[in-house]
Amino acid sequence: MHPPHPLLRWTFLAPLAAWLVLAVAPFAGEHVFFLALVGIALAATVFAAVHHAEVVAHRVGEPFGTLLLAVAVTIIEVALIVSVMLSGGPEKWELARDTVFAAIMIVCNGIVGLCLLMGGLRHGEQDFRIRGANTALSVLAALSVLTLVMPNYLVAVPGPALSRAQLAFAGVSSLVLYGVFVFVQTIRHRDYFLAGDSNGDESVHAAPPTTRVALVSGIVLALSLIAVVLLAKRLSPAVERAVAGAGAPQAVVGIVIAALVLLPEGLAAARAAHANRLQTSLNLALGSALASIGLTIPTVAVVFLWTGRPLALGIGGMETVLLALTLIVSTLTLATGRTTILQGTVHLSVFVAYLFLSTTQ
Repeated sequence: MHPPHPLLRWTFLAPLAAWLVLAVAPFAGEHVFFLALVGIALAATVFAAVHHAEVVAHRVGEPFGTLLLAVAVTIIEVALIVSVMLSGGPEKWELARDTVFAAIMIVCNGIVGLCLLMGGLRHGEQDFRIRGANTALSVLAALSVLTLVMPNYLVAVPGPALSRAQLAFAGVSSLVLYGVFVFVQTIRHRDYFLAGDSNGDESVHAAPPTTRVALVSGIVLALSLIAVVLLAKRLSPAVERAVAGAGAPQAVVGIVIAALVLLPEGLAAARAAHANRLQTSLNLALGSALASIGLTIPTVAVVFLWTGRPLALGIGGMETVLLALTLIVSTLTLATGRTTILQGTVHLSVFVAYLFLSTTQ
């Protein structure tokens, strides 16, 4: 029997090409054609990362496969955020907040909405386990409000910031909540996050790849994700100049970083929904949003407590309304265990509103 995810040649060539582009980057400068090449290499490496992530996920099984991709991508996202913030000035103090909030909106509205719409168009109705989705959503609501909204209503430090003690508490509580969620997802109540019926999806019923194949894919996946972040960091100055030239808010930079980093998970989730595996899509989407807060906030808190720099975490009024709307809509969407194209359209409309308001405020 052939493995469900063969190791295609292009999935090795794309990361190799990305690393070659990175090798010549110090000598290429900021020429527009080289930046275009960086973008092409970035896109190809994202697709390669998705392929290798699926190979590994099929070997280790659910929900470990989706958790692996979510944590791997988020670790790379954290490294990118910290490196950009430490290398910049005061204008970068809000980058972590903007990127985390953008990740929540992209995941909960953009990725989830696209998955529900694609799945609904092809399969009519799709079902999932309510207990797993609601468990993830409850943790996401607590994390997002405590770290992104609460700083605006505390008086220990003026502005949307936290005192050193409050920042330490936010970091520890975020890490504890995410750690307990991972324990519940993978050990204590693992069945909450397992798909009940694969509905004839051949990629699920096919024999898993061998340990050697999965190990090779895991190594290439790690190299691909690192290359994605380095390429994104290479593009970030050009993105910042373009944002400044267009007169758009600095929050757009956080949106671009979050979108680039979340591409592998977004593509994997969309492919799963198209194959009628909505449970896997939700595991990927909600898991990545949780990892984005649960790992980013503690890491950034440690770095900024150590360096003594101020850190802005509180979001603005418009963002608070959008976050509340997202949590309400997500709660209603996940309340029945079945979805159609209507729920997908609603989530995508909120996502489009977020993009429009963020670029025109």
